Amino acid sequence: MEHDILIVVAVFLVAVLYSSVGHGGASGYLAVMAFLAVSPTVTRPTALVLNLFVASISFVQFYRARHFDWKIFAPFAAASIPFAFIGGMIHLPTTVYKIILGATLMLAALRLAIKLTSELEPRPPKIWICLAIGAILGLVSGLVGVGGGIFLTPILLLMNWTEPKKAAGISALFILVNSISGLLGNYAQIAQLPPTVFWWISAAVGGGVIGATLGSKRFDSMTLRRVLAFGLLIAGLKLIFT
Repeated sequence: MEHDILIVVAVFLVAVLYSSVGHGGASGYLAVMAFLAVSPTVTRPTALVLNLFVASISFVQFYRARHFDWKIFAPFAAASIPFAFIGGMIHLPTTVYKIILGATLMLAALRLAIKLTSELEPRPPKIWICLAIGAILGLVSGLVGVGGGIFLTPILLLMNWTEPKKAAGISALFILVNSISGLLGNYAQIAQLPPTVFWWISAAVGGGVIGATLGSKRFDSMTLRRVLAFGLLIAGLKLIFT
C-alpha cells in the first residue's frame, strides 16, 4: 500500500514539473519506476500511457496561449511517427534496455538542469534537418518509452529555431504523437499495465493540469528542475551499474 501511494505522489510531482515546460514526463516516470524496481516490461508502456494524458494537457494549454508553430512541428513529426512505431516493435534484452534507458535519463537530467535561452532572433530550420532529427528521436522514443520532447526542446533552443515557450508547445504535441505511435508498435505490452495504473493516470492528469497552466503563463521552476535532474541522474546511474 505504501509503495502504491509513493508512486502516485511521485507521478503527480513529476507531471507538475514536466508539464510546466511542455513535456509529458516519461523520463521522470521511468526514473520513479527504476527507483522502485518496477519490471522493465511494465515501465515502457506505462510511461507512454501517462505521456498521452500529460502531453495532451500541456499541448492544449500552450496552444491556447499561442505558443506553437505548425511549420516547425510538422517535419519533425512526419519523420518521428513511423520511427517511433518501429522502435516500439523492437524488444531489447533487459540488460541492453536498462543501459539505454539509463543513458536517456542522464541526458534528460542534463536538459532539466540547464536553462536555455537566446537573445538572437529565431530562424526556422531546413526541412531535411528536421526530418533527420525527427527520425532519430522517434526511434529512441519507441525503444525507450519516452515521447522525445526532452531532447527536441534543447535542440530547438540550442539551434535558435524558436523561442522557449513555443519550443514547449511544439514538444508537447511531438511527445503526444510519438507516444501514440510507440504504443501502437508495442500494443501487446499494454496488457501488462499494472492494476493501479488508473491511480497513476489520475495523478498525472491532476499534475499535468496544474503544471501546464502555470508553465504556459508564468512559471519558472529552475530550482525544482535541478532537484529533479539530480534524481534522474541517480536513477540513470542505478540502471546502468546495477
